[in-house]
Amino acid sequence: MASILAIAEQRDGSLRSVSFEVVSAAKTLASVLGGDVQAALCGPPAIDAVAGELGRYGAERVHVAMHDAFAHYSPDGFAATIAAHIRSSDYFAVLFPASALGKDLAPRVAVRLDLPLASEATALDIENGELIVTRPMLAGRVFARVSLDAPTRLVSLRPNVFSANQQQAAGAVETLAVDGSPDAWRVVVTDVAAASAGRLDVAEAPIIVSGGRGMKGPENWHLLEALRDAIGADAALGASRAVVDSGWRPHAEQVGQTGKTVSPKLYFAVAISGAMQHLAGMRSSGVIVAINKDADAPIFKVADYGIVGDVGEVLPRLTEAIGRIRPT
Repeated sequence: MASILAIAEQRDGSLRSVSFEVVSAAKTLASVLGGDVQAALCGPPAIDAVAGELGRYGAERVHVAMHDAFAHYSPDGFAATIAAHIRSSDYFAVLFPASALGKDLAPRVAVRLDLPLASEATALDIENGELIVTRPMLAGRVFARVSLDAPTRLVSLRPNVFSANQQQAAGAVETLAVDGSPDAWRVVVTDVAAASAGRLDVAEAPIIVSGGRGMKGPENWHLLEALRDAIGADAALGASRAVVDSGWRPHAEQVGQTGKTVSPKLYFAVAISGAMQHLAGMRSSGVIVAINKDADAPIFKVADYGIVGDVGEVLPRLTEAIGRIRPT
């Protein structure tokens, strides 16, 4: 029987949404292969209280490694523990989230196990009993379909691409031994600089208002902030790579191939030309509204609605109209 292992992720004692996406993707593969789904989670003591929630997304067994040193991500500790568990088991595939944590963890595990890794997968298929991974290349200009010549296939999944589907099941929680001692771990997270409280992370917001270099400078960002505030608490600010590279906005807001992949219900692309690097991070949005003074901007090719005009004139009017519909 082909078992699939999904690597889950927690933050501050709560499971992150990428965990449910990875477990659901594992369930889909297991259904085709006729196998079972297991999950692994590293976290602080008492994290096992929430680990069973992974069962609602398809995990039949949840292996939980708990340690005081796992309150924050421990690169050496997580990698050693996960690698040891995979080495002692017989998994057809191991799925990681391609989150900030997963992008660091998956390669570390791959090196320890001397196994190949396919990163940033956007689709998974089983063909003739083999796993076929679809992943973007060249900033999303092309997509490659690859298979991994290994007994255990390691794959990281791009966030907000795979759906989190609830199942009518409960996962059995089991203790996973921590491999090694914190005294031997060379990399230690000493502090985590969290984003300002009260604002949604751009990767999890259902509505995103993103600005590009066409905003002309950070002094004009108040126009986007006003639109976001008019929409309400469900909206978050995003930015293009050019904006972040110029220092106008923090990297945490960057949407694109080298930033965050988003899949909101509504995406405003304001003064963004539509370079492939940016499209790779937001193409799967439900409804895309583009605002640009250049009628030939590539962003209009993927937009559901387009407004050609100067953002200094369009945004205040749009904000006012939304404010009348959704008064605060």
